[in-house]
Amino acid sequence: MEHVPPPAEELARLDRELAELDARRAQLLTRRAWLLAALRPPAPTAAPGWNPSAWGAPAAGRPGAPAQPWGYVPPKRPSAPHSAQNLLLTLGGLLLTVAAIAFTLVSWGSMGIGGRSAVLAAVTVGALAAPAVLLRRGLTATAEALAALALVLTLLDAYAVHAVAAPDTDGLGFTAVAAAVLAALWTAYGLALGKLHLPLPAAVVLAQWPLLFGAWAAGAPTLVVGWALLATAVLDGAIALWGKGTGVRVTACVGGSVMAFSALMVGLTLSVTASGPLGALAPGALLLTAAAAALAGAWRAPRGFARTGGVVAGLAAVAAVGGVPAAAVPEGWRVLAYLLAGLALTAVVRTRLPGNAAIGVLVASAAVVAGALVGTVPGLAAVLLGPVTLPSDVWAGSPEGFRAAVGSTLPWPKLAAAPVVLALVAGLLGAAYRWWPSLARIAAPLIARETPESAGAPAPGASGAAAPAAGAPWYAGGRAGAPWYAGGAPAARRQPSGAALRGAAGAGAAVLGWGALLLAGAVLDVPYAVAVAGETLLVAGLLALAVRGAGSGRDGSAAVPVTALVVAVAGAVSAGLLSLASEGASYAVFGALAALFAGAAVRAGAGVPRAVFAVAATVGSTVLTGFAGRSLGLAPHEAAPLVLLVPALTVLFGARLRRNPVALPVELTGALGALVAVVPAVPDAPFLALVLALCGVLAAGAAVRPERRPVAGYLAAALFVLATWVRLAASEVSFPEAYTLPVTVPALVVGFLRRRKDPEASSWTAYGPGLAATLLPSLAVAWTDPGWQRPLLLGVTALVITLLGARYRLQALLLLGGAVLALDGLHELAPYVVQVAGALPRWLPPALAGLLLLVVGATYEQRLRDARRLKDALGRMR
Repeated sequence: MEHVPPPAEELARLDRELAELDARRAQLLTRRAWLLAALRPPAPTAAPGWNPSAWGAPAAGRPGAPAQPWGYVPPKRPSAPHSAQNLLLTLGGLLLTVAAIAFTLVSWGSMGIGGRSAVLAAVTVGALAAPAVLLRRGLTATAEALAALALVLTLLDAYAVHAVAAPDTDGLGFTAVAAAVLAALWTAYGLALGKLHLPLPAAVVLAQWPLLFGAWAAGAPTLVVGWALLATAVLDGAIALWGKGTGVRVTACVGGSVMAFSALMVGLTLSVTASGPLGALAPGALLLTAAAAALAGAWRAPRGFARTGGVVAGLAAVAAVGGVPAAAVPEGWRVLAYLLAGLALTAVVRTRLPGNAAIGVLVASAAVVAGALVGTVPGLAAVLLGPVTLPSDVWAGSPEGFRAAVGSTLPWPKLAAAPVVLALVAGLLGAAYRWWPSLARIAAPLIARETPESAGAPAPGASGAAAPAAGAPWYAGGRAGAPWYAGGAPAARRQPSGAALRGAAGAGAAVLGWGALLLAGAVLDVPYAVAVAGETLLVAGLLALAVRGAGSGRDGSAAVPVTALVVAVAGAVSAGLLSLASEGASYAVFGALAALFAGAAVRAGAGVPRAVFAVAATVGSTVLTGFAGRSLGLAPHEAAPLVLLVPALTVLFGARLRRNPVALPVELTGALGALVAVVPAVPDAPFLALVLALCGVLAAGAAVRPERRPVAGYLAAALFVLATWVRLAASEVSFPEAYTLPVTVPALVVGFLRRRKDPEASSWTAYGPGLAATLLPSLAVAWTDPGWQRPLLLGVTALVITLLGARYRLQALLLLGGAVLALDGLHELAPYVVQVAGALPRWLPPALAGLLLLVVGATYEQRLRDARRLKDALGRMR
């Protein structure tokens, strides 16, 4: 046992250890203080009383650091001498401002005109003069605070003048004049005291109101108000370009943005609501002037502002030019006028406009085109998603026209220009795709005109610019030797390659052209048969484009064939749904789609597109088999075996192709078709058992191939078992052995073969699942069975299994059989045990339990050795 000292000795020991800890802590704190002193700048004079450290030589490192002091703490840096004073003065200025406002609003009426004038004049002059004195003494914060007070006082002076000297003057007109005067006053004051940051931005804020309030005061029409807003925005732009100080420029930018946006909204509203072309001319002039002003500002602005100015100029020009013809055409065709005006902006590439501003104009053109395309989305959504409601009423009869089949309530006459918009943009993108090199050569100088300082690289021809090397030009899809503006710059600044841009143009042309034809059919309300045939032909054309593009690779980009493939699949779904209104149309469309996709799979090269084509053909064929069952008048569950024809063909197809990459997707699609066949057979149990058995046959057929065996083999076994159970349930068989024995017997046979091939295999793997499949359900039923036959048979079976496990040293058989035998015997002996326990005296069970515990305790070591030997014996079993 461990020695425990007396309390007094233990207390003395603890005191010694605590004293040692305190000494060590003091030593570490001293060393930490020295390290902090060594890291700080050296003090002007050494602190007296420090002693050299016993740690060794002086510290190496920065010259002038203290050697190794003990207890030296460097002095704190004194705070700025005037910081507290400036803070107090600033708070005082704010309080004076509050007091002046309160005096003006509350105590003004208790004084005469002379007193009022004298007080305001004295306070204002003092507030205006004080900052000059404070700036000479270096009290900048206080000067700023008093300048703010002076600003408030000048506003109060203006209010006082209006209230006393000119009470009958119009408020808006007086405010306009006062704002102009105060803006001029504060501009001069800010220029005189250049160190103050507040007066000039405040003057810019005041300058926003004179023209606007003046126009309102004069009762000017809305157009004149727009001109006033635009003039103010132009003034702000000039200040932003040539103003003094960051605060002034930022304030001017914010004010100019707000005023310019307001002016543009006024002009746009008047242009859109104009009663005719003549009425749209005046708002158009305002918008054109705004566009010219934005371009003038973009000419000299930095990169981001230049591009923003180009965008604003482009949008304003489109609204001005497009608004005049838009006012002369019906409402549904107005978008076409704006679209044409937006497309005309692309001519900026042939002008001398700076690169950043020109790029902004092109962005505006793209925005107009995108807005026009967004307007066609409701019509396209109605055409594509409208047939989704047809599956609820399959083969109800052919509708009269395309619109009736779509079932949409959109105002189709107002969408008359939507197909034209799509076709026009698709044609332009197609032309760009066709003549891409020529267009790229035209656009190259535009990118070259981008300012070098904003682009982060020297302009072509400037000093340090890399000379183009030999290789394919960037606009033809090449990268080698491309100049900096074509993607040859550092990776962070590279532009998209010509091949990618060309591929995007081709893909957009394919999508928009397809949408234009679809939407044209709905707008014209073509007959139902024409609509169905037209959508199918469009799918055929897209498939041809996908196959041809994937095979040629002419432009080095996969965008066109991939897009054509995706759109073809979407079009096939739309055409298939649309055909469900008529039986003949359904057969014709799905048959044609299956043939088209199968032909595309044959013609396409190896890869993902070929697999997609094959999968689509399989889906179409599966739908056709479902149609055949409906045409034959079969109930859904009766038609289920017919649907399995296509999955059977996919199994044969997979066996024929073997390791072809297309085989697996096709077989998986066939498996999905088999699952679809199972669903309608669920209400009828006999047919469900038949369908499950047929699916098991198909899975077993696929399991013949070694590469499919690991999955298909287990799936076939599960399907056969499930089919057997469903058949038994349909025959009202209720005893569990009929369900479990068909699983147990094959499982035991497979396990026996496995152990015969591999004697080292575990008995749990070989026999465990098969035995548990029957023993455990039978045991559960036996515990609730009042008869004696099932428990007797279960006990005999468990005894045989236990003896076999002991004979052949198989762990799974021994443990499973023994556990089931014990539980079954307990179930049978339980009534007698209860009866005997009731006849015994009350004290006897506790006495027997205590005796048992005494025996086990006395022979504990022996019992422990027996348990270990039993564990080792079980562990040696397989």
